[in-house]
Amino acid sequence: MPSLPVERQGQGEPFVWLHGFTQTRHSAQNFLSIVAGSHEVLSMDLPGHGEAADVQADLVETASLVADSLPVEQIVLGGYSMGGRVALHVALAFPYRINKLVLLGATRGIASPSQQRQRREEDELRADRIATVGVEAFLDEWLAGPLFATLPHDPNERARRSRDATGLASSLRLCGTGTQRFLGEDMERLTMPVLLIAGALDEKFAGEAIDMALSLPDATVALIPDAGHAAHLEQPDAVAAVVNEFLAK
Repeated sequence: MPSLPVERQGQGEPFVWLHGFTQTRHSAQNFLSIVAGSHEVLSMDLPGHGEAADVQADLVETASLVADSLPVEQIVLGGYSMGGRVALHVALAFPYRINKLVLLGATRGIASPSQQRQRREEDELRADRIATVGVEAFLDEWLAGPLFATLPHDPNERARRSRDATGLASSLRLCGTGTQRFLGEDMERLTMPVLLIAGALDEKFAGEAIDMALSLPDATVALIPDAGHAAHLEQPDAVAAVVNEFLAK
């Protein structure tokens, strides 16, 4: 089984961070460097991204790969968007490894089978689009979408995006939201403290965070003012402050 490349910074209790689609372990450095002031932050390239671009794995397989890359002691696990969905799978499969869980812009999946199928078809078209127009043009289109309407242009963050067309297409086909089994009935099994974060301007995922909290035994919801889907990129100080407060409890 392949290993996932891991980046480490800071000292203290381990905090593992899983990036979103098109990102890498080097993304969100402003946010992660603040958390690294009090924790050892470990970020890793997920399958299809960065130096793991040639790794092909679905969400269940990715959860096992992440677990194999974690420290042996209990850790705090966090993830954004796609990385949040991976984190959910890790926490459900290996709950004894997770002390606390942090989810930003994450979802339990799609409950409707017809909507699941539609999303799979949309992601298949996106995967084909990457091969047609190339990664740079696809990134332009992806980041110009309504999900990132409030995300300011940051050349440094853009430079940290993954550039492997085959890997990104594989990630869409194997780990897209439409491929995910709806996890709504599994939430009650997550007995560790869970922090659910969303940008207040990201209405869909803010609502999802609130809905998830209703079925979790120990949940805290934090909506970040003046932030959209990528709240940790838009408001890194505010998101880091919420995370640090949660980790200090």
